[in-house]
Amino acid sequence: MPDWQNGVFALPCGADFPGAFAEGLIRRMRHHPPQEMARVTVYANSGQSLMALRQALIQRGPLLLPRLRLIADLGGGAATTPLARRLELGRLIDAALRAQPDLAQGQSVPELAASLAGLMAEMQLEGLDAQALDRIDASEHAQHWGRALAFLKIAAGYYLSDPPQDREARQRAAAEALAAAWARGEMLPQGPVVVAGSTGSHGATRDFMRAVARLPMGAVVLPGFDADLPQGVWDGLDQRSEDHPQARYAPLVAEFGAPAEWLADTAPDPARNRLISLALRPAPVTDQWIEEGPRLGPLAPATERLTLIEAEQPGEEAEAVALIIREAVERGQPVTLIAADRMLTRRVQSALDRWGIIPDDSAGQPLPLTAPGLFLRHVADLFGAEMMLDALLVLLKHPVTATGLGSDYRREHNRHTRDLELHLRRNGPAFPDGAALREWADRGDASSKPWALWLAGLLDRIVPLAQDRAPRPLADRLRDLRALAEDLAAGPGGDAGASELWAKASGGLARSVLDHLAAHAHLGHDLRPGEFCDLLYDELQGQAVRQDVAAHPLVRFRGPREARTEAVGKAAGLVILSGLNEGGWPQALPPDPWLSRPMRLAAGLTLPERRVGLAAHDFQQAVGAGAVVLTRARRDADAETIPSRWLNRLVNLLGGLPDQQGPQALAEMRRRGRYWLDLAELQARPRIRLAPAPRPSPIPPPPALRELSVTEVRTLIRDPYAVYARRVLGLRALDPLRPEPDAAERGNVLHHIMDRFLRGLPDLPETPQAMKARLLAITDEVLEAEVPWPSARLFWRARIAGIADRLMADEAERLSRGTPTVVEEYGEQGISGLDFRLIARPDRLDRLHDGQVHVYDYKSGKPPTDKQIAHFDKQLPLEAAMVRHGAFRTLGPAEVEGISYIQLGGEGRTEPREFSAGFAEETWAGFVTLIRRYLGGERGFTARLAMERSDHASDYDHLSRHGEWDTTETPQPQRFGDDG
Repeated sequence: MPDWQNGVFALPCGADFPGAFAEGLIRRMRHHPPQEMARVTVYANSGQSLMALRQALIQRGPLLLPRLRLIADLGGGAATTPLARRLELGRLIDAALRAQPDLAQGQSVPELAASLAGLMAEMQLEGLDAQALDRIDASEHAQHWGRALAFLKIAAGYYLSDPPQDREARQRAAAEALAAAWARGEMLPQGPVVVAGSTGSHGATRDFMRAVARLPMGAVVLPGFDADLPQGVWDGLDQRSEDHPQARYAPLVAEFGAPAEWLADTAPDPARNRLISLALRPAPVTDQWIEEGPRLGPLAPATERLTLIEAEQPGEEAEAVALIIREAVERGQPVTLIAADRMLTRRVQSALDRWGIIPDDSAGQPLPLTAPGLFLRHVADLFGAEMMLDALLVLLKHPVTATGLGSDYRREHNRHTRDLELHLRRNGPAFPDGAALREWADRGDASSKPWALWLAGLLDRIVPLAQDRAPRPLADRLRDLRALAEDLAAGPGGDAGASELWAKASGGLARSVLDHLAAHAHLGHDLRPGEFCDLLYDELQGQAVRQDVAAHPLVRFRGPREARTEAVGKAAGLVILSGLNEGGWPQALPPDPWLSRPMRLAAGLTLPERRVGLAAHDFQQAVGAGAVVLTRARRDADAETIPSRWLNRLVNLLGGLPDQQGPQALAEMRRRGRYWLDLAELQARPRIRLAPAPRPSPIPPPPALRELSVTEVRTLIRDPYAVYARRVLGLRALDPLRPEPDAAERGNVLHHIMDRFLRGLPDLPETPQAMKARLLAITDEVLEAEVPWPSARLFWRARIAGIADRLMADEAERLSRGTPTVVEEYGEQGISGLDFRLIARPDRLDRLHDGQVHVYDYKSGKPPTDKQIAHFDKQLPLEAAMVRHGAFRTLGPAEVEGISYIQLGGEGRTEPREFSAGFAEETWAGFVTLIRRYLGGERGFTARLAMERSDHASDYDHLSRHGEWDTTETPQPQRFGDDG
């Protein structure tokens, strides 16, 4: 084609690259027969770009399509699968770590293998061999970098050896072979060759683009080219300027000069492109802003279609974006959301659900977040970890578990799971096993018993997996994972093939990942459970499942890389750039465990900032679209955020050009954004405003309750509403999902130890040393039987041993004065004229030699003071009154000599409290008066009546709607009628 113009061409930022490229190609071929188009070969940088180019050509009328190819397919792809190569590297790294454990700390072998494979691929693309590492002088760097370099040379010598195995190496070899042949005039293409949409970010791709541009019928079309960048800036873009958006084009500009326009007048907003170009100049920029800023002219036209949303929280940002999308859909306008933060896009998608808008999300759903992927990860986590209640419930409640018998049985499974959860929360054990499930099964019915026995059998297999911490072959781990996952998914006597585990697209993809791993398992090293979980996650994360629902034709979600060729133009419509914070867009650079920045430069590799530069180019391309909304959140879940460097530069530039109305233009951008934030706030505001709940003080029909324990009297005084909720409504807080060795559990265990100690007192007196030995022996037995946490056992045992001498010396003195007669025994005392009884189970009542009784209470924490006893903590005075009234059969009526607390913590002291004559009866009379008022309906059960501290929480604060009222508000008694 003699009229074909070769060389390097470009399209500006914001241009509809697929459409403009297709239009330019058709114009170049318009004077040739239609069949000549089929002789054109177009190379694109990604499959998404290739599809976009194909669609743009089809939309422009009936024509023969050119041959569409991927640059990455040069060389025919990989000869060995990437997984096999990573597993081989993992074997090398594992051997090196065994010899030098400090070689690379903080990362697992699969993570190190993945990062090393990425480094090897980069070296191959840049045309570097193992000898390139010899350019690095290890003496100039820290010792750990020297050790890493020594291993890296060994790995590179193995990995980079001939013949080329990897896609990158084969692509590089093919590109070099073609370039050499074309330079000699051999193997010249019979038709035009065009590279479209690539930035030449890698050496192999850039060299191929250079070779194509030199062909007589070759052309390279660059996306998002900044034609406003002065030549002086181009000359300064070297390998240390990798974070600039145009840095990838600098070598091409130096060799071929400024590229020509592929198609004229394609920039939606040239004035904005000039503004963005100046804002993103390489540092230092202030002098350039001062010199060139006035040349921009009035800035209002350049920013009139820019909107800036600065929300306080990511949730507000997502709500505002969702409202913009909804409004665009109502107007029939296409809208494209571009964000690097997948959490943000999920928030937006969730907000769109209320209107039934399903976006076309190019990323799909990551396989690890699908039901089968998450289920496999949960099962993999069982290896090397103790089975606790929460982990068991995560498995049982997962939507894949027990689906092999159909949806009807799944409902039965859910019911059994709920019943088991309530039982285990209340009764334990903290670490469920097969024996506990069989014990529960014995009390079940014909439906629950087979299910419980099935689960018991699985727990017999799962519980021993906690000891599986040593390295094992990958093939064995995959086999065990698949077998256990299929049995859990099948259910009792079910079929794993009929379950949800391998169903649908996500299940089929998950199965293929496991099959692929199994096919190459022999290449891997022996893995520990954590390493296997990392490997499994990495392989699952490499796959995504496209939504199998009909997406809205006007709404698209795209990643930043797609901004180059797809997320601009008419099809994109309104463009929203979200998550513009440091760490979001651009994302934080991952640490390189192998080479430091100076070492990379010495070896001829690009700096890590190259990724920032690519992200900057994506931003520059997208912000040049017709109408653009920029969004960020000032805070995330942890702290204040930092604006993206590119947004920060734009804001600072506008604020620093008052003569060009920059501050006014920025204010208008924010005003337009404030409209959407206000609308989101209005939408979140309830349509019906409810009055705050009053401070409750319910008065139930008499009798409100028929019994109360002495330990609840303190609650009746301080928080009567809690007694109402527990005793009248019958509501109790659920026991924790994951039992912990907290203060309450410690108190129960210590009480049990002392109960065992007192019940085993011998007939003949013991010496304090003998008592201490017996106490510690009992402590060991109780801790072993009742405390499943090894660290808690050691700590609590040490606490008891530390106070044993003081405790037993005081115990000898107590036993010399009397005998423990009532130990954890039940007693009750009625009230004349009331259908009510006060119940108690005292820790210890000793009958003294003179016939009187001393009331003791064990305290693992700080005992109450005399003032607290006088006003709130009435337990011991009430127990003393019950002793005087004969509430305990073993004692009968008796006088009380005193009350004391025995510390099972602290210093183990025995602390007596004031007990004057008549104190017990005075306390009893006060209690009778109080309870008569509650039972007779004279007094309401007021919420948080006299809390010890205002920040103390109650199990029933949510029920009383605390927060809508506070303790300064006067309670409003509310009488409830008898509905029965």
